[in-house]
Amino acid sequence: MKFFKLREHKLSMGKIRVGVLASGRGSDFQSIVDGVKGGKVNVTMSVLISDNPDAKALQIARENNIPAFSIERGKYLYREEHDNAIRKKLEEFNVELVVLAGYMRLITDRKFLEDYKGRIINIHPALLPCFPGTHAQKDAFNYGVKISGYTIHFVDASPDGGPIIYQETVDISSCKTEDEVSSKILEREHVGLPMIVNSFSKGRYIIEGRRVRYVPNPAP
Repeated sequence: MKFFKLREHKLSMGKIRVGVLASGRGSDFQSIVDGVKGGKVNVTMSVLISDNPDAKALQIARENNIPAFSIERGKYLYREEHDNAIRKKLEEFNVELVVLAGYMRLITDRKFLEDYKGRIINIHPALLPCFPGTHAQKDAFNYGVKISGYTIHFVDASPDGGPIIYQETVDISSCKTEDEVSSKILEREHVGLPMIVNSFSKGRYIIEGRRVRYVPNPAP
């Protein structure tokens, strides 16, 4: 029998401080912001960081009075140096939970991954382990699958390979293009991601090998 080391990750009770990494239009980030403004997501949006100075996500953050920073990859010689600069900015804002919402770069710095182990999550537009990588919707459409979806998972050193927190299926059988696939999946991402972010304020996730289970906070 093979035994796995159990890891339990605790965040502060009540509102947790969330930092978001995004590279593009920021629609997943917007869904979390809307959830906070609507009272459905009980977290503090502490900072938005992008590797792309032209990312719309930066504009969304500034419009909502959320500190926003562009940390461009091209200004760093090595990938790990770029990761380290982002980690330091997250630490500056005392971020407890890191959310990768359309962040198009792999995090490879070991200290970053170790410091935020069990506290960094990613949303991927496919049902992992199927269709990992940056072209998940296109790959699913070209393969001809009828059901796809999205996955929210913990981030580790593997590409899209961390323990899975949540998945939702999406029927794409009627889609005629990959853009239609992307649109249908994204619509559901905007429901699921705020829900999972909010869950971190109400309990904790325990990782047991590949499995993840959720333990709600005790009633007051």
